[in-house]
Amino acid sequence: MRGLFRFTLLALLLVAVAMTSAIVTMHFAIHGTEVTVPNLRGMTLGEAGQQTAALGLGMHVESRLYSADVPKGRVVNQLPAAGTVVRHGWRVWLTESLGPLEQAIPNVVGMDERMAALTIRHAGLEMGATAQMPWPDAQPGTVMAQNPEANAQDVASPVVSLLVAAEMPPAPNGLVMPDVQGQPFTTVISELTGAGLRVVTVKQQSVTGMGAGMVIGQNPPAGYRVDPTVTVTLIVAK
Repeated sequence: MRGLFRFTLLALLLVAVAMTSAIVTMHFAIHGTEVTVPNLRGMTLGEAGQQTAALGLGMHVESRLYSADVPKGRVVNQLPAAGTVVRHGWRVWLTESLGPLEQAIPNVVGMDERMAALTIRHAGLEMGATAQMPWPDAQPGTVMAQNPEANAQDVASPVVSLLVAAEMPPAPNGLVMPDVQGQPFTTVISELTGAGLRVVTVKQQSVTGMGAGMVIGQNPPAGYRVDPTVTVTLIVAK
């Protein structure tokens, strides 16, 4: 009976040792692949690469930003942050400093889109998104706005985005607003209403050297594509 008890106790002890060994092995198998992300801010890209490679981590430069306090070519930001525990082989995303902004943002408003792009790249900057918008008073392909603006301060990114004039969409009836200035008011009214347009607002203005009843101004301007929903405003000499 005593021998059976000793055998059972020994068997239980062996099972406990085996389970403890399995738990320890599993712990190292799971946690042995974890790595703490180092602080790479301020390092050169070469130094950051050595640090991450030594820990079995990957590295990728995601973006570049201007920085007044971090020298050019060094890490200005990182993701995941320093101290984060990640898996072995995890990739760390870096932002490289371009140093302080040394060259002014050029003014490309009014330029042709192609010339604007060349000017931006010549200044050492990158082309960002280009949006297009129909604009009646601008030649298609002309830059109407830019971001950042010319000579902007506290610019973070070297990317310049543009807003470019596009072709005006055709009006439903294909009508283009004629130039009616210098014509008699009665003649203009007949011409515009005959084309299906509405003239509901008429302003009068004294003009030296211009006969009464002559059209001296119009809105929309000549060349603007219009349709029957557009209201035409005329300025008439009195």
